[in-house]
Amino acid sequence: MVIAAPNRSNATRVSIYNHKGGVGKTTLTMNLAAALAAAGKRVLLVDSDPQCNLTSYLVDEAVVDDLLDNSDGEKGRTVWSALKPISEALGAVTSIEPIELSINNLFLIPGDIRLSEFETDLTEFWGQCLQRKTKGFRGTAALSELINDVTTKLEIDFVFYDSGPNIGPLNRAILLDCDYFIIPVACDLFSLRALKTLGRTLVDWISAWTTISDLAPADTYLLPGRPQFLGYIPEGFRVWGGSIASEHSKFLSRIEKGIHSQIITLLRDIGPDLAQGRLQQFKLGEIKHFGALVPASQREGLPLWKVNKGTQEQRGAALKAFSSLAEKIISRVETDN
Repeated sequence: MVIAAPNRSNATRVSIYNHKGGVGKTTLTMNLAAALAAAGKRVLLVDSDPQCNLTSYLVDEAVVDDLLDNSDGEKGRTVWSALKPISEALGAVTSIEPIELSINNLFLIPGDIRLSEFETDLTEFWGQCLQRKTKGFRGTAALSELINDVTTKLEIDFVFYDSGPNIGPLNRAILLDCDYFIIPVACDLFSLRALKTLGRTLVDWISAWTTISDLAPADTYLLPGRPQFLGYIPEGFRVWGGSIASEHSKFLSRIEKGIHSQIITLLRDIGPDLAQGRLQQFKLGEIKHFGALVPASQREGLPLWKVNKGTQEQRGAALKAFSSLAEKIISRVETDN
């Protein structure tokens, strides 16, 4: 079925985004989504990384292979299956049925290696937007159209994009479609340095889209292009005797300063609404290194607190940490709305 011209759905769209790799983004995304689902929210996960890590996390290997082998056909169910008509200039976005996961209230649009082809197209679509061509705007907003369709049908409350660690055109389209973004930060020098590039990139994307959207023909469906900074999450640090290990703790204050100078200040320069609140409010929580729970979670396709590994105390700490994050996000979003 082809998707009709959309109105934007009411689901809150969030990207847990950092162009630096190795910060545990996929694990964080999945477990936060599971915590929101446990709180009664209907959550759609969108695997928008051509590496398909989130899909492999949540779906049996044989099923993943089948999804990828058949994504070109009429019964394709991956994100590429939906976007293929746009990429190949065959028509409009195709509606697909997400996978309903074993975790209650949680749904998945599977990723696809061929999404990299659509990412290449997005560069051309962006140029066409600058030429005021409708095709460019439709292509740039194609993924958003898919999300509108799925979230409306399933009455989704939250959408989480799991995107690759880069600053390419696909992540640009995703961020410009999001209502909020969250930055995961590892407690190391590389993450600290990456904040500078991340902040400037986001400002460039938002500023450019503000200009481009003014060029759109009348009645064109547009990405909102105003993602608000919801906050940051230091993660992956080790705890000894109840205290954060010294090699990690020394980075926490530097990360806070970097978030203020390289993210909040830059965003507020182009729009106060993009980073609202006091500095302390932007730290949504801390996710420590949960050791053996993480590979067990990825192997079993379950949240950290439900895996058959580790101690009850470890699983309880994971549940507490992610439930607290979910509560903060729900509160912030409901306050804004």
